[in-house]
Amino acid sequence: MSSDTVRTDVIDRQREQRGWYFYDWACSVYSTSVLTVFLGPYLTAVAKSAADADGFVHPLGIPVRAGSFFAYCVSASVIVSILVMPLVGAAADRTGRKKPLLAACAYVGATATTGLFFLSGDRYLLGGLLLIVANSAVAVSMVVYNSYLPQIAPPEDRDRVSSRGWAFGYAAGSSMLIVNLVLFTGHDSFGVSESTAVRICLASAGLWWGAFTLVPLKRLRDRRTASAAPAVHGWRQLASTVRDMRGKPLTLAFLLAYLIYNDGIQTVISQASVYGSEELGLSQSTLITAVLMVQVLAVAGALGMGRLARTYGAKRTILGSLVAWTVTLGAGYFLPAGAPVWFFVLASGIGLVLGGSQALSRSLFSHLVPPGKEAEYFSAYEMSDRGMSWLGPLLFGITYQLTGSYRDAIISLVAFFVIGFALLTRVPVRQAILAAGNPVPERI
Repeated sequence: MSSDTVRTDVIDRQREQRGWYFYDWACSVYSTSVLTVFLGPYLTAVAKSAADADGFVHPLGIPVRAGSFFAYCVSASVIVSILVMPLVGAAADRTGRKKPLLAACAYVGATATTGLFFLSGDRYLLGGLLLIVANSAVAVSMVVYNSYLPQIAPPEDRDRVSSRGWAFGYAAGSSMLIVNLVLFTGHDSFGVSESTAVRICLASAGLWWGAFTLVPLKRLRDRRTASAAPAVHGWRQLASTVRDMRGKPLTLAFLLAYLIYNDGIQTVISQASVYGSEELGLSQSTLITAVLMVQVLAVAGALGMGRLARTYGAKRTILGSLVAWTVTLGAGYFLPAGAPVWFFVLASGIGLVLGGSQALSRSLFSHLVPPGKEAEYFSAYEMSDRGMSWLGPLLFGITYQLTGSYRDAIISLVAFFVIGFALLTRVPVRQAILAAGNPVPERI
């Protein structure tokens, strides 16, 4: 192969990688501004305005406490995404037509998110439906998005590429959150009500998602496969994938470790604001500022841990991040109430390890996927993430119910990081990569 051909291949690969980063840039705004900050409180307020005298709403005739409606909708979206993921993953691998599937998921989600602008008055059912559609769409789109990683980055470069993708996502989330907070806190000066400001913030995330998705759709390439089996075989293909993974026990062992420690990560993210408000007595503005701080520091954390992985290997760096998570939670247990400065310190610790631990887990798993089965295996990866994400909140809730202390509840989550650490140390990743039929990078 001539040097000109090699140079052209490198340029084409870098162009695809830059396009790939931009899907994280496009969709992460939904997770930050919509799901983490604005939609939960606003949809709950809308549901309460539609509630009866006892505080219940009745979707499909089922009595539901208005304060629980948002959580139930998130749970419903998880179920929907788990049902759809195998179909999309199988279609992506069998046809090789990943871009149309990515586009369909992205624009269904972006349209639903933009439609949240019309969430007002007592239209809680509209809000619930749009939330389920948008949250399912972003989850399913990540299956297709993640499956590109083994195709656009050689084994020795995946830690860097995956980490940079996460960093792009956190940078986008930070940028849009700053704009949204300016509008929200200064809504009077912009001549809009607080509720209208929230609806604009929600809709702007959908417009951002749709606009920036054009970049990856332009730069990523489809790689056609010889097989073009119809997508209706998705669930049959999932059963085949599970059987295939049983023949690769080391890949399954990593997936189990990831399932456990990532459940701890997701629970910390979702419950930190509850801990801050209920146990530490912090204001809403303090909590929002902490979320912004996490987003900003997660960019540096993802890039920094990507560099550490090039020196020490992805597995060791992930193990180090799990130790950092454990220390952070331990420190959180002793935080004094009414002291926002120490809560910001805790948020800084979370931000520095959040992006890197997730990015490196994604890149490490990509080495354990047999060639040609990227979307199917990443479908199982996402399903493990989403399908088991109720265990951490359940432990958190049970601990609080038994002890009446959010401090005990937050420290109980250490178990996920300790068990995940122990399981990951037992995975011989070089042997696992060879068993999957992939070349072993110099540092892993």
